[in-house]
Amino acid sequence: MNDARLSGRDLVAALVVVVLWGVNFVVMKFALRDFTPFQLGAARYVFAVLPLALFIRPPRIPWKWLLLYGVFQGVGQFGILFIALKVGMTAALASVLLQTQIFFTALFGFVLLHERASRPLQIGLVLAALGLACFALNYMNPGAAGEGGGSATTLLGFVLTLCAAAMWALSNIVARRVQQVAGNYSTPAFVVWSSVVAVLPFAALSLMFDPEAVRWQWTQARWSSWLAVAYLGWVATIVGYSLWTGLLKRHPANRVAPFSLGVPIVGLATGMLVLGEVITPWQWAGIALVAAALGCVMLGLLKRR
Repeated sequence: MNDARLSGRDLVAALVVVVLWGVNFVVMKFALRDFTPFQLGAARYVFAVLPLALFIRPPRIPWKWLLLYGVFQGVGQFGILFIALKVGMTAALASVLLQTQIFFTALFGFVLLHERASRPLQIGLVLAALGLACFALNYMNPGAAGEGGGSATTLLGFVLTLCAAAMWALSNIVARRVQQVAGNYSTPAFVVWSSVVAVLPFAALSLMFDPEAVRWQWTQARWSSWLAVAYLGWVATIVGYSLWTGLLKRHPANRVAPFSLGVPIVGLATGMLVLGEVITPWQWAGIALVAAALGCVMLGLLKRR
């Protein structure tokens, strides 16, 4: 691993990832116009798998880890997130709330892996809790939502987005455990073949819970929705994760991780500009506290470095 500063090429790669993942949430909203959450999940991972699964061999690790990661990261994180965006969560707020996975990862790491939380992380957890309290107050006070803000988000969408962040955290725990027991393995192969795991559960869930799933024709979806699915599967997943993994291989994680703070900034901007989403004062307060919590954690990592 290289301890030198990020080169210009690395900085461009990091900024590209931030933009790709930040725009990701608005793209999900477009895709959900024609697809149900479970149909979108199945389509996304079919695009992520093909054609790479034909050329990349499965990683040399026990299949149980691929199954767990595919269930938590694929069906869990994105399945729940798609439902949240469908029932009442804006793309802008989803991009912020999903970053609470950092704190869920710390909690699960403490419980499951007996990892101790550093002082900056402890402070960040407190700030994040205050931020979530502000989001909760937004739904408890009917007059706080304002015109447009309350209609765009619901309490159910808020709770489901936090559940999606928790599922992302569980997939992080699985990835850490795989590194402990399997050592060096191919990260692209791990991502591709864990995506294979997510396809069948999403298809089964669609058949079970989508009333029109049997008679629904894929040709009914608009071309723009198919472009959105292709973006989610190929661009956000394959290109984004490949660039991010390359940065992590060349540089320490605490030097690369702070760039993830740009994702909610792009998500907020695109949600408000493209979709016209409205953020209420209580939500802005929650966003500020969550951002401060993330910044506290990242500064703590840099200080330790």
